Amino acid sequence: MTAETSQTLDRGLRVLKLLADTDHGLTVTELSNKLGVNRTVVYRLLATLEQHALVRRDLGGRARVGLGVLRLGRQVHPLVREAALPALRALAEDIGATAHLTLVDGTEALAVAVVEPSWTDYHVAYRAGFRHPLDRGAAGRAILSARQSPLTEPGYTLTHGELEAGASGAAAPLLGVTGVEGSVGVVMLADSVPERVGPRVMDAAREVAEALR
Repeated sequence: MTAETSQTLDRGLRVLKLLADTDHGLTVTELSNKLGVNRTVVYRLLATLEQHALVRRDLGGRARVGLGVLRLGRQVHPLVREAALPALRALAEDIGATAHLTLVDGTEALAVAVVEPSWTDYHVAYRAGFRHPLDRGAAGRAILSARQSPLTEPGYTLTHGELEAGASGAAAPLLGVTGVEGSVGVVMLADSVPERVGPRVMDAAREVAEALR
């Protein structure tokens, strides 16, 4: 801590991070031990966060992340989209296919930014807001591959016909971006993805990740 920072705010943010990292919530005692502060301080922090709906406590007294965090999270998508657009435009123009940034939203993959190429005679119509299961389509499968290999770069994922008949996809996960789980990819009307597309998609994913750091 420095003279310019708030110790109370720092502790409150640490509480939110600890709760976000657990599926079953934490008790006051567990939070007290993890933060290295007494239970009275934790009670005050939780009470303040509850007033803003950022934390809720169940009947057993375990604290969990509250629904207020979702309202804050919705405002993140426009910022992420804006940061990703330059890399997506370059990818779409280079490959001649629809490029997209997809983020995890619960158990689904959600397209938050889409760029279509300007020079092709035809391309796949893919819209921001499109959702699909994480285990279908290149975008979702790329995200799952990163979950399965968190310590190594998993490369790119190719699929065909999983979301739209006759369409092929290539996607690579975003890596090294705290708090953001997603992928960058392209979708095209083709029986298979050309060899150069996979590495190009990985480059675009690195560019987007760099813009988000």
